[in-house]
Amino acid sequence: MNWLTTAAHMRWLEAESDRLFTFGAAARDPQGGFGWLDDSGAIDQQHDIELWITCRMTHSYALATMMGRPGASALADHGIAALNGTLHDQQYGGWFAAVGPNQPNDAKEAYGHAFVVLAAASAAAAGRPGARPLLDRALSIHTERFWDPKAGMSRESFNRDWSEKEDYRGINANMHTVEAYLAAADVLGEVEYLERAWRIISTAVHQFARQNNWHMPEHFSGSWEPLLDYNKDTPAHPFRPYGATIGHSFEWARLTLQAAAQLQWTGLPVPDWAVPDARALYDAGVRDGWHADGADGFVYTVDWDGTPVVRERMHWVVAEAIDAAAVLWQVTHDSTYARQYQTWWDYAARYLIDPRGSWRHEVGTDNGPSHTVWQGKPDIYHALQATLIPRLPVAPALAESLRSGNLG
Repeated sequence: MNWLTTAAHMRWLEAESDRLFTFGAAARDPQGGFGWLDDSGAIDQQHDIELWITCRMTHSYALATMMGRPGASALADHGIAALNGTLHDQQYGGWFAAVGPNQPNDAKEAYGHAFVVLAAASAAAAGRPGARPLLDRALSIHTERFWDPKAGMSRESFNRDWSEKEDYRGINANMHTVEAYLAAADVLGEVEYLERAWRIISTAVHQFARQNNWHMPEHFSGSWEPLLDYNKDTPAHPFRPYGATIGHSFEWARLTLQAAAQLQWTGLPVPDWAVPDARALYDAGVRDGWHADGADGFVYTVDWDGTPVVRERMHWVVAEAIDAAAVLWQVTHDSTYARQYQTWWDYAARYLIDPRGSWRHEVGTDNGPSHTVWQGKPDIYHALQATLIPRLPVAPALAESLRSGNLG
């Protein structure tokens, strides 16, 4: 039996989507944007309003709007208002990394700005007021400040007035830039952003990962030289951990297949390495991450020889394994991916899906509660997409797919 072909499993995924939407609604902060939720689903007042969380939640409720969920449009609009208001730097342009009661975190980060593009694209697809001008502005800022046409990659971060840039390049920000560009390309019908996304994939996947035994290097100098020892003394960093990040193997595999499908859908040539490289990345993540220390679950990171480094289990890694297995099955119809898809969901149901709402963001090596890297349940983005990607075609991107009526 293959869950991916059954209407009953699709109904279960829909119910889980709705459970996540219900839980996440409490993140709406009356001061603007979306707050960081704790384990019980209340806003954790110790955290500022983070740009990336507000964007992810805006994206999520824009998708919910197109899924016909009453009340979702007000939440999407709340996010757009914050991105056009308190989180936007009216003086220098771009968006603050976070805003708090005292002063903003005024770093201008590629990671957060990629999510502004994603949120605005999804809200524009949903027809929300103010979303399309926000998308145009976000893409203009990204093109002017972050996109490096010579390298075909995204720069990392700047100070508030854009006068200083960080002498560092990160694969994580580039990965989410791919996701954002794919969404913008579909929503706007502009192939330039698809071509940019494919340039990033070609460098990250077909060069960096392939040349490193399918362990994706995460950190680079300003001239794109790999920094394989970066953060070796602080390996459990939530955004810049040491070593290879298992979840990114799955995420890059999925994005490669989605971008390839979008190339084909647009009538552009698809390189013959797209599917083999995606399979190799996914297989490396399963080989090195699953059951790596003798217990169920995916470890967070591994050393360059595949030895586990941070062994806590993150919810987003399982979510991305689910997404990648679903897409690989659609592309290849290899039953291995269908079986693994079921295994990953069984694990999530046993250890991560919390009856109180949302998913536990982290469990320990014994699969019990843990807060080494993540406190609380900051957002619903990864878990939600794990309930949607298996129900939709590989391309177009989520927002355009929902707008086109592809959710049966």
